[in-house]
Amino acid sequence: MIRGMSRKRPAWLQNWLKRHQNPLSRRLHYIGIPLTIAAVVVAAAQLWLWRWDLWWRPAALLGAGYLLQYVGHRVEGNDLGEVILVKRLLGKPYQAVSPRYSRNAGPSPTEPGDG
Repeated sequence: MIRGMSRKRPAWLQNWLKRHQNPLSRRLHYIGIPLTIAAVVVAAAQLWLWRWDLWWRPAALLGAGYLLQYVGHRVEGNDLGEVILVKRLLGKPYQAVSPRYSRNAGPSPTEPGDG
């Protein structure tokens, strides 16, 4: 790649990086997201093998993954993605980007007058 030229990142990745600027939060997400994905894979494999007795394995992976992401968002100072979705559906204010990072980012969804 030529110096000074960078490929444009997809919008979803730019949004994710904007919402996860704290280094600790990112590290927690780098661990937590794969754990939640692994929970789905393990659950599907166990259901395929009809191993209902091992229900606790995907449940533990899912719980640990979401706990790490929750802690990351508390460190970051913003709402979790699922919480934002529910708040949007209910017409409630939400904090997508932490106020400490959104000073120059324009109006946030929590400011009055935002539809």
